[in-house]
Amino acid sequence: MAGFDENIVREYFELNGFFVRQLRKYAVQSRKKRADEEIDLVIYNPQGEAEGEGSERGFQLFSADVARIRRAIVVVKGWHTMRFTPATLRSSTKVFDFLKKDVLNKADDYFNLDGSEEDLKEPGFAKILVLPGLPTAEPHRSESIHLLRERGVDGIIAFSTILENLLRKVEVNHSYQKSDLLQLMRILKIYDMVKEPQMNLF
Repeated sequence: MAGFDENIVREYFELNGFFVRQLRKYAVQSRKKRADEEIDLVIYNPQGEAEGEGSERGFQLFSADVARIRRAIVVVKGWHTMRFTPATLRSSTKVFDFLKKDVLNKADDYFNLDGSEEDLKEPGFAKILVLPGLPTAEPHRSESIHLLRERGVDGIIAFSTILENLLRKVEVNHSYQKSDLLQLMRILKIYDMVKEPQMNLF
């Protein structure tokens, strides 16, 4: 299912104005991943802010925060049925393999192009992890954020944020023939199987 999860994330970034490169179309199962296989997506937003520019983003990113990102490497962990805790992070060391030096050096190569586009050659990129979500209760939430930041993760995006944003943006009067995912969401909305996320007023 890793490929399906990646496609959901890819659709999300593309629908939010990013150029997205999915680095491989195969799943690595019977051997250790090479450095170039640790990263799932490379994203670039010409309208975003370079790393270090503008206002500080929170650690858990929402769609308004994502829109300000210029360049990032993205790793998708679709643990939809697992309970996410700090212990999960400590025991699953492979979560952080994309932050190893050889992997980050490889990521630099993806952004250092020889073309005339100066934006793509600027230094720095965000390191983003897509997860089902952070724990909601303290101290597990703060401890998880500390562990992720300590290892070098710049931010996480929850799958609920991604799915909510896709549902908001899919329009029932448009046909998304080039995207099975968006077309499915459109059909579910047409038949009132899903409702657009509602704003809570306090």
